[in-house]
Amino acid sequence: MVSAQLRPPTMADVARQAGVSHQTVSRVLGEHPNVRDETRTRVLHVIEEMGYRRNHSARSLATRRTRTLGVVASDTTLYGPASTLFALEEAARARGYLVSTVSLRELTVQTLSEALDHLSEGGVEGVVAIAPQRSAVDALSRLRHPFPVVTVGGGPGVDTPCVTVDNHKGATLATGHLLAAGHRKVWHLAGPEDWQESADRAAGWRATLEAAGIEPPLVVHGDWSPLSGYRAGQELAGWVGRGLTAVFVANDQMALGLLRALREAGVRTPQDVAVVGFDDIPESEFFAPPLTTVRQDFATVGQHSIALLLDLIEGRAPAGAPRISIEPQFVVRASTFPYIPQSGGAPD
Repeated sequence: MVSAQLRPPTMADVARQAGVSHQTVSRVLGEHPNVRDETRTRVLHVIEEMGYRRNHSARSLATRRTRTLGVVASDTTLYGPASTLFALEEAARARGYLVSTVSLRELTVQTLSEALDHLSEGGVEGVVAIAPQRSAVDALSRLRHPFPVVTVGGGPGVDTPCVTVDNHKGATLATGHLLAAGHRKVWHLAGPEDWQESADRAAGWRATLEAAGIEPPLVVHGDWSPLSGYRAGQELAGWVGRGLTAVFVANDQMALGLLRALREAGVRTPQDVAVVGFDDIPESEFFAPPLTTVRQDFATVGQHSIALLLDLIEGRAPAGAPRISIEPQFVVRASTFPYIPQSGGAPD
């Protein structure tokens, strides 16, 4: 004789076991305040004992709320986008929402349109788009969508609700730190030209030098990778002894490559050239030497992005396109220290 398969417990089973009504169990699950503490404790104990799991599909049909949010991302192998994605998922779960993610190789009008269609079919209530490239933000602004959308990393003038780290401020902190240490000029290894973060960091670096009456040197560009930082470092090493004593690098991974190139060229850090990065990746404090850098608070970015999206979904957000800017934090380590120019020092 084959035994019947046990079915999962239902809300009615919980109510029967706890000696309460179906509505009371629903109120406990919905954290309704009008439930006595004793009753709430008894119901939660029965839920745990029976292994009850709420039927989200049935709940969605009843409330027309799926409690699912979408995320569209690209370049998630890079530290910034990957950390942002993780922070968004953590923040959504903390608010009781599931996340459906679409990772794209590139963000174009066509790929974004297909991703938003896919997420719409999945019943998401809103979408966060990690769109660090200016071309991606432009593509997103040209699309219509049936739900609210928040961008992470949009630049000035974006007509979509946006949450971003103040990259301009971070670059100002980095460049100002090097100038305050006595360096007469600061070189810059920037990220890809299409990335808004790269443009904002370069703008902050340039504005800080110009405010100090210093003409900015030519910018060297990388692609965020250690290899591109290494190749740029080989180029910049040729300027050591001709005025180069400090470099602000647009991310820590390029700084890692730069440090190796300088070391191979016989250039000491920070005695000959001070180096500041951006991101504060977990490995930064273990670089040789440990890297002075600008820390991005990805957890706060995720929390604000999800909070803003939920405000839009529930009609609480202010009119227009709200823009939230997160302050970065400057972290000083051994790759910089107070600089003392040599007597009769090298020309600018």
